Amino acid sequence: MAEPTTNTEWYAQKLPKHVAIIMDGNGRWAKAKGKARVFGHKAGVEAVRKTVSVASRLGIQVVTLFAFSSENWRRPEDEVSLLMELFLTVLGREVKRLHKNNIRLKIIGDTSRFSQRLQDKIAAAETLTASNTGMVLNVAANYGGQWDIIQATQALAREVAEQGLAPEDITEAMLAERLTTQGLPDVDLLIRTSGECRISNFMLWQTAYAELYFTPQFWPDFDEDTFSDAIAWFMNRERRFGCTGEQIKMLLATK
Repeated sequence: MAEPTTNTEWYAQKLPKHVAIIMDGNGRWAKAKGKARVFGHKAGVEAVRKTVSVASRLGIQVVTLFAFSSENWRRPEDEVSLLMELFLTVLGREVKRLHKNNIRLKIIGDTSRFSQRLQDKIAAAETLTASNTGMVLNVAANYGGQWDIIQATQALAREVAEQGLAPEDITEAMLAERLTTQGLPDVDLLIRTSGECRISNFMLWQTAYAELYFTPQFWPDFDEDTFSDAIAWFMNRERRFGCTGEQIKMLLATK
């Protein structure tokens, strides 16, 4: 990597390459306003839009959003149905915006449980953005970190059986290549909103050395200022060179 010639370039080189976010608190945000939970989920879409815009402008390589976990099927049936419809609507509406901004969309998780209509939407969105060269946006849907490791292990086991690969020859890199995030950098910064301090079976392998940032703010209130503060926190903690949210905003202003 070339030596930075300006403060802006220096800050840019210290940014996390991969930011993962557990978008939590939609339901509680809505409840506090006397609204139904789905109102919070809809409000959370705007927070997604802002976050993707800021990350792309900063030059972050990968953002992964935890949209729907494999455990979320346990929620009330009507809420799950509404979430699926919202996913369909947002996917159809936002993919053109992503494509226009050169962002590549990937849906990671076991999509086989989704309706055929949603699977078709996912395939079309991924195909449309497949050649884009900007930021990669992973949306984790029906995803679990343990499931991700298991499906990668199963792929390796098939190769052991079919190709005679010796078990002792299996390496960490070989398993990582079979995860849903293959070819992408591991997570540098994991953000969770709503005050909960756990990772909830999210990207267990990929977050092995991530910095964990927990904010009490509910997801619908997550905005450019909050994201800038999280990035500055990471840069101070991970790189030890001192940075503020204001400096991140200055970097954004140059984009």
